[in-house]
Amino acid sequence: MKLFLTRIPLLLLALPVSALATNAVVNLSHYDRMRVDFPGMKSEGIIGVIHEASYPPYTRDAHYALRQQAATRAGLLWGAYHYANGTDPIRQADHFLSVVSSAWAQADPLSRPAGVLLVLDFEKNGHYPGGTMRVDQAVAFVERIRERTGKYPGIYSGEYRLRQVLNSPTVSPAYKRVLSNCWLWLANYGARPQATAPWSNWHLWQYTGDGKCRLPGSGYPKSVANIVRAERNIFYGTRTALEAFWQERAWQPGGEKRSSEPERTVAER
Repeated sequence: MKLFLTRIPLLLLALPVSALATNAVVNLSHYDRMRVDFPGMKSEGIIGVIHEASYPPYTRDAHYALRQQAATRAGLLWGAYHYANGTDPIRQADHFLSVVSSAWAQADPLSRPAGVLLVLDFEKNGHYPGGTMRVDQAVAFVERIRERTGKYPGIYSGEYRLRQVLNSPTVSPAYKRVLSNCWLWLANYGARPQATAPWSNWHLWQYTGDGKCRLPGSGYPKSVANIVRAERNIFYGTRTALEAFWQERAWQPGGEKRSSEPERTVAER
């Protein structure tokens, strides 16, 4: 997960060190090739991990299942994201859920998370086949996830890109209404994100990735446990609120609603 940098006054950077924000989420992918020290993460105050589960073209992250087990055994909350492209969004959603549910079902009870927080990685795709996902495709993807799980996933993107894409005159109010049901995860390595319509605020802020960060080092650590160049995230709320948020939004794969033919999306109505 990468992003663009934005500048705002340093006064707005006070949030992460206040009681209203929690620096306790790490995201990982197949690009992180080390043996991750999940107990070490927990000892440093990390609460949850969001791991890449699938990426184009319909590829399973080879590290996902084993890291799910290790993180759960260490007492960490678990989440999964799909890196999107511009191909069939329904097929992408179904493949993503297949990867997540398969890893969940195959895990022993001690390493099976109570629920999995789901995320659509809606950033510009410049290195996988299939091009970049459009807004109408993102709407179809999240509606398919909601149809099958009863939960809307989170939306991840760079702050500047998401604002640019959603402010396009080709994006209808109906599309924005659907996406507003998703929780928002913004990336900005240079400043605290601002409200991005149709959301009133963000839920997660990725402030560093691969060690890239222009924020004051003492308040914004760039490493965690044995990962020197980590991808770390701040939750807009307390630790207790983060745990409650995760529990409310997470999907338990064993409780899938159904796997029927997809409902019509907003674009088809």
